[in-house]
Amino acid sequence: MSSSGGSRPTPVREAMLSTPEVHPASAPVGDVRALLCDDHVHMALIVDRGRLVATVERQDLPSQDLDRVPARSIGVLAGRTVPPDASLPEVAAAMRRAARRRLAVVDSGGQLLGLLCLKAHGNGFCSADDVRERRESRDYSKRTLSATV
Repeated sequence: MSSSGGSRPTPVREAMLSTPEVHPASAPVGDVRALLCDDHVHMALIVDRGRLVATVERQDLPSQDLDRVPARSIGVLAGRTVPPDASLPEVAAAMRRAARRRLAVVDSGGQLLGLLCLKAHGNGFCSADDVRERRESRDYSKRTLSATV
């Protein structure tokens, strides 16, 4: 929403991380389960040829009997994506109300553009440096997905 003074609200694209970690649509659920074991990994972005086809969060994970099925088959998109031109203040308020930490930023064709990452304390957004520092402080090498993008 624009204010009566004509100023435009800050768009989501100004706060999104432009290089989120993505996982191939063929990655098995078991590999995504292993990634989501880390407290700082809240959402796996499942991508096929640059298009976001699903997101997987901990609550989406089925029983371990299904760990070999493709992650895209259990993923969800509804309520987990936002367009790059949405009003950042409105999106941030909605994320806080819904206790959501991550939203994927996609264009109208479903192309993954980035990730909106709300800080744990809820009063700002993660920067690429925040994410890089967290990633470097942990050993993610053991949790690399078996399929490749």
